[in-house]
Amino acid sequence: MPTSIPPPNRVPWPPLIFIGAAAVAFALGRIAPAPEWLDGRVAEGIGWALMALGAGLDIAAVATLAWHEANILPHRPATRLVTTGVYAWSRNPIYLGNGLLLAGAALAFCNLWFLLAAAVASFAVLRLAVLREERHLAARFGAAWEDYRSRTGRWFGRWSDD
Repeated sequence: MPTSIPPPNRVPWPPLIFIGAAAVAFALGRIAPAPEWLDGRVAEGIGWALMALGAGLDIAAVATLAWHEANILPHRPATRLVTTGVYAWSRNPIYLGNGLLLAGAALAFCNLWFLLAAAVASFAVLRLAVLREERHLAARFGAAWEDYRSRTGRWFGRWSDD
């Protein structure tokens, strides 16, 4: 495995983007609250369930990386190609989990800005991190990456083919 392959990014974009998006959504929710029809126990319950699912994905993904002693930092070179656990059905379970956290917050906190933030942040992470990480993994792991890529979708299952 070549060691001279540069990292996918110099800046850890994903956490900065998702945290920034959440902060902007929170602030906009204070300025322009959601309509009354969104407020309710059912919406709130669904929101908390989505947030729990997102947090669970994040925790499972980090635990899987730790188990394999793989690098988790998005601006550092990959040390291992992890294809088991949640990575067996999503190539990006942490980013998917973060998106679900923001989307769930829209319902849990009656703040539709979080839904917009989830979409914008996910698109920004795709452009600034995921595509670069994929090129990095292809250069670093070659055929093993291509095999993994061919059987595992970018976001979840085969529903998210590139």
